[in-house]
Amino acid sequence: MPAPLPPLTVTALQKEAQTFAVAESQHAEPSLFGVTDGKAVGTYLEHKFQTELLNRYAYPKGSSAKGIDFPGLEVDIKVTSVRQPQSSCPFKSARQKIFGLGYSLLVFVYEKSDDPATQAARLNILHTIFIEKERTADFQTTSGLIRLLDNHANRDDVLAFFAERMLPLDDIAAGILADEVLLTPPQLGYLTISNALQWRLQYSRAIEQAGNISGLLRLK
Repeated sequence: MPAPLPPLTVTALQKEAQTFAVAESQHAEPSLFGVTDGKAVGTYLEHKFQTELLNRYAYPKGSSAKGIDFPGLEVDIKVTSVRQPQSSCPFKSARQKIFGLGYSLLVFVYEKSDDPATQAARLNILHTIFIEKERTADFQTTSGLIRLLDNHANRDDVLAFFAERMLPLDDIAAGILADEVLLTPPQLGYLTISNALQWRLQYSRAIEQAGNISGLLRLK
């Protein structure tokens, strides 16, 4: 009987992501030649990484019902092109913009090139970053609230700020969230989160600051 696989930990996931990014950057992939659909590229990269992990570690695999790739670790994978480093994620509540998504992000940022001579594509993974869940809030929203609180803001000030930022909140939810902000000031987030039916996450600031800020790790 084969020995049981070790459990996957966040540290092991980060190390495997680093190794995977280096190896994948050298790999020529015929199935991606000529492919311009970013979703198809992302699916390829995620599935390949997950397959390698499943051969080495024991962990509950995520599903669309669970919402994230590693529910046991509270981590989701995001794959994005360096030309426009962004992706979407499920909208739960406006609270995510202030207190974070509720899970960490492992982000692979690639540059794709096609080689007509070999009829294969190469995904050069330029950045691999890990954004801890405490840093997944919106930068402008959290920085604005932190400034307000430093200036002794009250409940009305916070509610006015929510209105100015057009956070998707009704009056009752806004009041509850304002009380929470006053009681538990948010940490500075490093994502740009745009209002939409799904959150639109943009990673440029996180990429720039990875390795310099607590909670933003640069793996590659």
